Amino acid sequence: MRLSGTLVVCALFTCISLRAASPEGYRLAWSDEFNGSGLDTAKWHYRTDSKLWSTQLPPNVSVAGGNLVLTLRKEDAGGMHYTGGGIISKRTFQYGYYECRFRIDAGDGWHSSFWLMKYDGAGGTGTKTAELELDVVENDSIHPDSYSTTTHKWPPPHLALGHKEITTTPLSGYHVYGCEYTNEKVNYFLDDKLVQTVDISGLPQGELNIWLTSIAANLGHTTKVDDGRLPGHVYYDYVRFYSKEQRP
Repeated sequence: MRLSGTLVVCALFTCISLRAASPEGYRLAWSDEFNGSGLDTAKWHYRTDSKLWSTQLPPNVSVAGGNLVLTLRKEDAGGMHYTGGGIISKRTFQYGYYECRFRIDAGDGWHSSFWLMKYDGAGGTGTKTAELELDVVENDSIHPDSYSTTTHKWPPPHLALGHKEITTTPLSGYHVYGCEYTNEKVNYFLDDKLVQTVDISGLPQGELNIWLTSIAANLGHTTKVDDGRLPGHVYYDYVRFYSKEQRP
């Protein structure tokens, strides 16, 4: 899936990007460029659960410098000793191309992600309403130069399909992650290159919400959070949804 018309100017870890052209065969249908001074709560719910090692708090979510910023802290809340954050789209989506550009500035102990799953409205990751979960990128910050993609079927019995570890340049720099969801397959992309395809033609399919989150976690064989690197941050430059163009 080739994107054209993209200009990226980078200095160290600061990058400015112009809007890319639509992927071939798709048109831009929804986006948040995070260019305001605060979160657009007409578009987003906050993630507010306590899971693994952290409680997710709305004050850890901000918009500044053209980015959604998730701040990761050492503080007590909800029976946990760390707080993370996240947002979940209020709009649901289905077949199309999803894209997000972001970078992670955090020490060990944080699980940061861009993923797609139907939201049940309870503030966390309940799966009773979900058909599929598409993990476009999941990074455990103990591994700063790799991430994973996974496709989940949630109606019993649960199945995890096509888990793949992908090595890349450090995620402290911006990367663009994409996911094409069709009724036959899911294609995962990194920086405009196809990295994984999963056949979903025989699986139940349904609506998806967009999730952008970071929580403290023991995943990736993490033994503790690196308190010396706190507060940490995850910077999301944009998130976009493209729908299939209708031929006349």
